[in-house]
Amino acid sequence: MFIKNTRRLLSTITLFMLSTCMNSTAQSSGKSNTLLNSIQALLEPEKGVFALAFEDIQTGERILWNAGMKFHAASTMKTPVMIEVYKQVKQGKWKLTDSVLIRNEFRSIVDGSPYSLNPADDSQQELYGMTGKKIPFSELVYQMIINSSNLATNLVIEMVDAKKVTATLREMGAKDIEVLRGVEDSKAFEKGWNNTVTAFDLMLIYSKMAKGEIIDKNSCGDMIRVLLDQRHNTMIPALLPKEVKVAHKTGTITGVHHDSGIVFLPDGRKYVLVLLSKELADVDRSTAALAKVSEMIYRYMVSGGTN
Repeated sequence: MFIKNTRRLLSTITLFMLSTCMNSTAQSSGKSNTLLNSIQALLEPEKGVFALAFEDIQTGERILWNAGMKFHAASTMKTPVMIEVYKQVKQGKWKLTDSVLIRNEFRSIVDGSPYSLNPADDSQQELYGMTGKKIPFSELVYQMIINSSNLATNLVIEMVDAKKVTATLREMGAKDIEVLRGVEDSKAFEKGWNNTVTAFDLMLIYSKMAKGEIIDKNSCGDMIRVLLDQRHNTMIPALLPKEVKVAHKTGTITGVHHDSGIVFLPDGRKYVLVLLSKELADVDRSTAALAKVSEMIYRYMVSGGTN
């Protein structure tokens, strides 16, 4: 009990420090502190490590918990990759109508040695049957997001360059996200060279997207429309009313399940929510708990938040 209470105290201290250091303009309230305490109590029985970042786009209010903690990015890094695609398209380097050859051979960032993806480990397997054929660049990006296709992701990353993705994130003010490589580079994984994210940086990215501040408003609108078609919906949207729309990207590997994106309320308001988790003993149970957290945030918004 002492250890649990100590952890909760440290989380509360972390909330205060992050709220002060990362968002000096946002207003805190007794209601948001009560909400965070309720969220922590809900997740207390779960065996795992959690982080949360919330921003009300209208008021700038933020709720942060372990928001600076680094997590394996899993597939949440695919949104930053999409951002880099639209940036390079705007620069004239590519067109979304360009044809891209489908192949399943990539190079490790460790030594350049070749490796291939296992279709059985991919959530989108149809693309493997198109090896040797060409499809539009836009379709690769779409499958990378909505079905979290690993094959599409690796093809897109080779085109836009992971280092440029990270450089763009730094320009946006996301100081801790690292996009180093594509998927299933086992040699890099063995060296600990992994893509990483923080809840705060993902919140920052989606907040800028919601405000039309990435590249231009048209690009943000296009990216949001892709994210709205997300097929993996077991966390943020799971318990929300059907009229609530969520533009989001998930991420899952062993013991890890994330979700992050923009929630659009029927009255026109919107907010950003990022839920990260790792070291999960029971992924399904923890996912259900995080879906409940999303519902709590939604009810907080419809009740008026700090207003």
